[in-house]
Amino acid sequence: MKAFDVTESNGTELIIKGKYFKIAEVKEEWDQDVDDPQSVADDLKKSGMRLDLFTFVQRLPESRPKYDFFMEWDNVAAIPIKTYQYWQENQITKQSRNRIKKAQKTGVEIRHVCFDEELVKGISDIYNEVRIKQERKNKYYGMDLETVRRLNSTFLDRADFIGAYYQRELIGYIKVVYTDRYARTMGILGKERHRDKSPMNLLLAKAVEICAAKKVPFLTYAKYDYGKLGSDSLQEFKKFNGFENIIIPRYYVPISPFGSCMLTLGLHKGVKNLLPQKLTKYLRRARKTLYSIKYSKSKH
Repeated sequence: MKAFDVTESNGTELIIKGKYFKIAEVKEEWDQDVDDPQSVADDLKKSGMRLDLFTFVQRLPESRPKYDFFMEWDNVAAIPIKTYQYWQENQITKQSRNRIKKAQKTGVEIRHVCFDEELVKGISDIYNEVRIKQERKNKYYGMDLETVRRLNSTFLDRADFIGAYYQRELIGYIKVVYTDRYARTMGILGKERHRDKSPMNLLLAKAVEICAAKKVPFLTYAKYDYGKLGSDSLQEFKKFNGFENIIIPRYYVPISPFGSCMLTLGLHKGVKNLLPQKLTKYLRRARKTLYSIKYSKSKH
């Protein structure tokens, strides 16, 4: 897992990202508004830290830009929640409904679970099952039990853990955290060898049911569209299960003269996003092939 420098301004905790280009952003931007972004930017300029940009978003459901800073559209994957029945009948595809039924018929059991040692060990088993997930290196593979516990123990006072069990084995889980405006998935992962049982569809259904009962207006799941760098299969999963691509404003405030140049040249998007889409797809296929060769050999 990557480690970032942390700083604070006006009660707002920030993390500093980037090796060559330094960008400050709100550590938990999904959970906290920036009420006075100009004051935060001014503090950062006076701090003496090596920084180029400060970025922040307007949180869901605010989609109309209200600041005069440099702005680009970002997005969030969100299910607008009315009732569980409405989601079942109108927001998901027939394929998703069939997968929910399939999981139930297969014997997958959904439980509202407590955060305890048994759950931590179950999550650890999921993390350490495979080296490759969704054509990428599994960043959780090899993680020790203490780190698994620490990563999943945040926001326990306003979180629900939902587990999917097959023959008493934890085969998938979702952690849902509640904010003042919506609920957010902070963990959603399942075992590859039980993928045919569709536990993730059943887990998501339970999360929607809980959110509907609590009158939570939205359930979010990170971004909907990651552009050239995204996983087509993940976006498809979100689409089929009722998530919508909701756009929100993202602002960038230059902290250094180089920060202004970054915005002009598009460097704030990251070098990977500047590559042509055809090249990006080629590199992703090459990475997939390389991983399959490398890790198939490591099994022997």
